[in-house]
Amino acid sequence: MHVQDWTPQSWRSRPIQQAPTYPDAARLAAAEARLHGYPPLVFAGEARRLKSSLAMAAEGRAFVLQGGDCAESFADFNANSVRDTFRVLLQMAVVLTFGATVPVIKIGRMAGQFAKPRSSDTETVAGVVLPSYRGDIINGPEPTAAARTPDPARMETAYFQSAGRMNLLRAFAGGGYADLHQVHRWNLDFVARSPLAARYQDLAARIDETLGFMAACGIGSGNTAQIRETEFYTGHEALLLPYEQALTRVDSTSGDWYGCSANFLWVGDRTRQVDGAHVEFLRGLRNPIGIKLGPTTPADDVLRLIDILHPDDEPGRLTLISRMGADRVRTHLTPLLRAVRRHGRRVVWLCDPMHGNTVSTAHNVKTRNFDSILSEMRGFFDVFAEEGARPGGVHVEMTGQPVTECVGGAHRLTEADLAQRYETFCDPRLNAEQSLELAFLVAAELKTRRLAASSPAIAAQ
Repeated sequence: MHVQDWTPQSWRSRPIQQAPTYPDAARLAAAEARLHGYPPLVFAGEARRLKSSLAMAAEGRAFVLQGGDCAESFADFNANSVRDTFRVLLQMAVVLTFGATVPVIKIGRMAGQFAKPRSSDTETVAGVVLPSYRGDIINGPEPTAAARTPDPARMETAYFQSAGRMNLLRAFAGGGYADLHQVHRWNLDFVARSPLAARYQDLAARIDETLGFMAACGIGSGNTAQIRETEFYTGHEALLLPYEQALTRVDSTSGDWYGCSANFLWVGDRTRQVDGAHVEFLRGLRNPIGIKLGPTTPADDVLRLIDILHPDDEPGRLTLISRMGADRVRTHLTPLLRAVRRHGRRVVWLCDPMHGNTVSTAHNVKTRNFDSILSEMRGFFDVFAEEGARPGGVHVEMTGQPVTECVGGAHRLTEADLAQRYETFCDPRLNAEQSLELAFLVAAELKTRRLAASSPAIAAQ
C-alpha cells in the first residue's frame, strides 16, 4: 500500500516530544547506520498474522493480553527473567481463555521496551540537577552526569539484547514449554497456595475437566500443535525514533514498509500529537499499531488520529488503549467510545489499568494499588456493556519475578512491604502472584458478563 508523502525519515521534519538530546550527532548517525545494516528482529509475515488475530478481537472473537515490564533493563538480561515473565503470561492467557471463551492473543512488552517517556527533562538528586533517566536504550539510571548523558551505543546494546530475548521467546513458544497441560499444572500450584484458593477453584476445575475431555477424544500434545505450541508476539512503545527508523524495512513480498523492531508498536499519551513526529512515523508502517488514550484526550483528537493512522479501516490495524484511572474511566472513556463508534471505524479497545493509578507513598516511592487496578478494569467493562460494545483486552505492566512494587492483592502487600523487593527503575509492576490473581478475577468478570448477556436468569443463579 502506498502512503502519500511518507518516507521512513519524514518524521524528522515534524515537531517531536520526549526526544533525547545526543551530544555527538556524528556518533548517533554512525550508530543508526550500523543498526540499519543488521537483520530485522521480527518479520512482516508475523505482523500480518498478528493483524489478522487483532481483527478477530475487534469483532469480539478473540481477547488480547498484553503484558510485560514497564521498561526492560540491560542488567536484567538473562534466560530466567525472560522465561518467568513468559510463563506468567501463558498462565494468565489460559485463565482468560476460559473466562472469555475465545482465543487469547498474547503480546509481550518484551524484547524492545527499553525507552520510557518522562514528565520532565531533568530531575534533582541530592541537590544536583541531572537529565532524567529515559530508559536503558538512551541513558543509565545511575544518578551521575556521565550515566545520564544519552549514548547512541546503547541502541546497539538494546538491539542485541532484543535479539537474544526474541530467540528465547520463539524457543519457549514453539519448543514445548508452552504445552497447555504444563501451563495448567502451574496454575493449579498457584491456586493451591493462594489465600483466595476457594475463589479460583471452580475455574481451575473447569479447565481440568476440559483437558480431560480433550485427552479422552485423542486430542493432546503429541498430535495437536495448538496444545503443544503457542503464538506469541512482541510490542513496545515506538518512542526512540532514530532506533525505530533504523529497523524499518521494505517487505519483499508486498513492497510495504514494516517496523521490524517489534510486531506491534504504539504511540504514547505524551507523543500522540496529530502533527507530531511519532504519529508521522507510524502512519507509514503496515504493522498493527496502537494509541494510548489518557483522561485529557479530546474526542476530536482521537478521530483525527484515526483518520491519519487508520484511513482504510483495515481490520486489526488500529488498537486504542485506554489509561484513564479508576475514578475517571467511566466519565472519560464513554464519550471517546461513543465518538469512535459514530465515526464508524473498526478498532480494538484495550484497558491499561496501570498508568492512571500510580501514586506516591509518604516516602515518595511510586506504587499502584491492586484494588484500583481491578476497579479500572471493571469500570472499563462496565462502559462497554452499557454501550453495547466489545472490549478487546487488557494491557498490564507485570513481571514474572516476586517483586514488591504494587500494594494489595491476595497477600495484602502494604507500603511497608515495598522495600523488600522494589526493583523497578520506572513504574511499579504487578508481581507474578498479583498478575495471576488479576487474570482469575478478570476471567470471572468476563464469565459473569457473558452469561448475563446471553441469559440474565442464568447469571443470577
